Amino acid sequence: MACSAAVAGAEATALLCRRPAPSLIAGRNILAVSRRPRHCNLRTGAQPPQKTTSSANYRNRVNFQRDRAGASSDDEQQQKSGDENGLPNIQLEDLVGKIQNTEKNILLLNQARLQALERADKILKEKEALQQEINILEIKLSETGAQSELSTKGMSDAEALEFDVLKEENMLLKDDITFLKAKLIDITEKEESLFKLEKERALLDSSLRELECAFIAAHSDMLKLGPMQHDAWWEKVENLEELLESTANQVEHAALILDGYHAFQDKVDKLEASLGATNISEFCLYLVDLLKKRVKSIEERFQACNREMHSQIELCEHSIVEFHDTLSKLIKESEKKSMEHYQEGMPSEFWSRISLLIDGWSLEKKISNDDANILREMAWKRDNRLREAYLSSRGMAERELIDSFLKMALPGTSSGLHIVHIAAEMAPVAKVGGLADVISGLGKALQKKGNLVEIILPKYDCMQHNQINNLKVLDVVVQSYFEGNMFANKIWTGTVEGLPVYFIEPQHPGKFFWRAQYYGEHDDFKRFSYFSRVALELLYQSGKKVDIIHCHDWQTAFVAPLYWDVYANLGFSLARICFTCHNFEYQGTAPAQDLACCGLDVERLDRPDRMRDNSHGRINVVKGAIVYSNIVTTVSPTYAQEVRSEGGRGLQDTLKIHSKKFVGIINGIDTDTWNPSTDRFLKVQYSANDLYGKSANKAALRKQLKMSSANASQPLVGCITRLVPQKGVHLIRHAIYKTAELGGQFVLLGSSPVPNIQREFEGIADQFQNNSNIRLLLKYDDALSHMIFAASDMFIVPSMFEPCGLTQMIAMRYGSVPVVRRTGGLNDSVFDFDDETIPMELRNGFTFLKADEQGFDSALERAFNYYHRKPEVWKQLVQKDMKIDFSWDTSASQYEDIYQRAAAQARAAT
Repeated sequence: MACSAAVAGAEATALLCRRPAPSLIAGRNILAVSRRPRHCNLRTGAQPPQKTTSSANYRNRVNFQRDRAGASSDDEQQQKSGDENGLPNIQLEDLVGKIQNTEKNILLLNQARLQALERADKILKEKEALQQEINILEIKLSETGAQSELSTKGMSDAEALEFDVLKEENMLLKDDITFLKAKLIDITEKEESLFKLEKERALLDSSLRELECAFIAAHSDMLKLGPMQHDAWWEKVENLEELLESTANQVEHAALILDGYHAFQDKVDKLEASLGATNISEFCLYLVDLLKKRVKSIEERFQACNREMHSQIELCEHSIVEFHDTLSKLIKESEKKSMEHYQEGMPSEFWSRISLLIDGWSLEKKISNDDANILREMAWKRDNRLREAYLSSRGMAERELIDSFLKMALPGTSSGLHIVHIAAEMAPVAKVGGLADVISGLGKALQKKGNLVEIILPKYDCMQHNQINNLKVLDVVVQSYFEGNMFANKIWTGTVEGLPVYFIEPQHPGKFFWRAQYYGEHDDFKRFSYFSRVALELLYQSGKKVDIIHCHDWQTAFVAPLYWDVYANLGFSLARICFTCHNFEYQGTAPAQDLACCGLDVERLDRPDRMRDNSHGRINVVKGAIVYSNIVTTVSPTYAQEVRSEGGRGLQDTLKIHSKKFVGIINGIDTDTWNPSTDRFLKVQYSANDLYGKSANKAALRKQLKMSSANASQPLVGCITRLVPQKGVHLIRHAIYKTAELGGQFVLLGSSPVPNIQREFEGIADQFQNNSNIRLLLKYDDALSHMIFAASDMFIVPSMFEPCGLTQMIAMRYGSVPVVRRTGGLNDSVFDFDDETIPMELRNGFTFLKADEQGFDSALERAFNYYHRKPEVWKQLVQKDMKIDFSWDTSASQYEDIYQRAAAQARAAT
């Protein structure tokens, strides 16, 4: 298309002239962050079991029965209410109440267990006493036998006869003693059984607690239950049922063990009969009577323990049955309610999955492009019919599902936009720098505003596959042109952060994305020109009606000239191109002939007004994107002004020519990931209204890094950065010494890809090795970065230039006051606390202009003075910083606005 670039420029001029870019200061909303709610635990009130009297047990049982009666009354009222409404009216509070009742039962069971153990101890002591008496008796019998042998020598016949009778009685007594020993052994076995019963009780207790934990987890999942999660939900329900069945079996087994003690009475009766039939002396009768009394006492204690344990087990069985019934009703009710949710209640990932499913059918030629477009439109409108058809498709063949979808394919229109981001990075699957955060953060924000957002990425071998949901390869191969040949490409789909993502896997012999790293290869220019061509080929072959194609940085800047010079000529021309340069330091230059690899016409594009670099004869793909795109953006308003001069690294003249379609929109941060009130990496979570956690995290970091804790109020200065010249390494080095001079503490986290800079900071680290106030951690550690943000009182960002910068925003969200140089995005997000030309409500940090030590010292000294001398003013500043809204919402609205105007012009031109 001969005048494609001119058409794009004309449309963009009209587009951006109609409405100036919104002011950042006016656009930033300051929102209060409420105190983080404290989480309640169902087990908070449980205390360790204590020894109780029988009357206390009785009171506990009465209380428990009263609780059950109250619960039954509540259930009847709820059932009545449910009957009136035609639906069961089950409240989660009832289920919690039943869990609490179960806990009471466990406490009672513990009390009974302790009593049984006490009784077992007494039995052991009595057994030992009996054993001692039997030993004494055996000794006396032995002495009697010895005496009888001596006396038999001088006995008469009558005396001998009497002696024989006595000897026979002694023999019988020995038999009885042997019998009693056997009974004592039997008692010992019963004691062992009692201990087995204790183990069974412990298992029962553990099972009940496991059941409660499983219920709590199920309850948590149920609160966010959606039809997408039904399979996982039912699997959890089945696991719960298995656990309940196992618990019931354990209860029955425990009851059987207790029932075995009924046979103990029979054994005692046999002992009494045996003793009664024996003709023994009075001493032996006394001994046997004593044994009978003690055995009877043991029996009574066992019976009391037996009754108590049976009572508690019955209560537990009843509670388990009651819990199971209530849970079953709650599951049914939850399933019914989840099916009645409105479409806006469904998670974004659900609709992303639907969108990927439709695209897969289209690419595999199972449905026509027209039908696919209609179904996509229904998906991004979140049509209820589409949702219900998908949810009812469980067990359905794919062809049946396709037919059910096609029946609903009715024409319609949508106020939302279809936006496709083509990029080299996306957090968290493929992250090198801030670009990755922009793709996921901006994509999610645009999706929340009702737009259909899709992402196209290379399928790197080193990406984080575990961060991708439902990753699968489509049954289609996309052929694309490169270096005079056609090459096949596998297309993978999955969802990341709730967004639908396409991953392109080239079947090229160069194995372009099987390099174990994202960038830094000798053929990066070829790798990413290939990827850009395949991404457009995928969109073209899918027949999608895309409104906006948004490409990022030089790696996908090829998209703009490819779209207008190749694909627009094939009829794929309704979309409009938006290009964002995140850092003009990197422009993607190469010899002109390399541009031909992806099918672009070198002779046509190697011109000063198109893609030839302004400084030398090479091709500059960022320049080509500026020329050919309908919208050109960068990542902050101040940086947009800077790059129109020397900050443009040679492209300032091109940007001036195309200034009417060029705008700076500041980035946001992911406020879900960076949230001190929920951050899992912190020792203590906190908020603007509750700053105790900040000092607790400061103490924890000091302990972790073995820093001095002698002065709790000693200020801590933090710095998290890549150690490269752009970040002002000479000022970072100076900040270490200046902080020590001012009596503060300093923590640096970061490393350098430049060897001499890395060695220099390693030397500084060695110099301060024995200084408990300075720590240099020359690496990157994500968890530690969260701790440093939370622990630091001040945070320095002394950059030479900074297109946007995210660390200063994150620091403020964590209550760390920024000390920054006024450049790029730093100038758009940090306003000096002493600058009276700025409204007081916007002043949030300390800034300096000149990139020298004097300027930095002035800003840092002013921050230290406020910290030490005006603690109340400092606290108010910290709280104000934490309440500033740095989310993507405002920025996404600005992007959406320029998208809408570009799409409207495209529709008007057709």
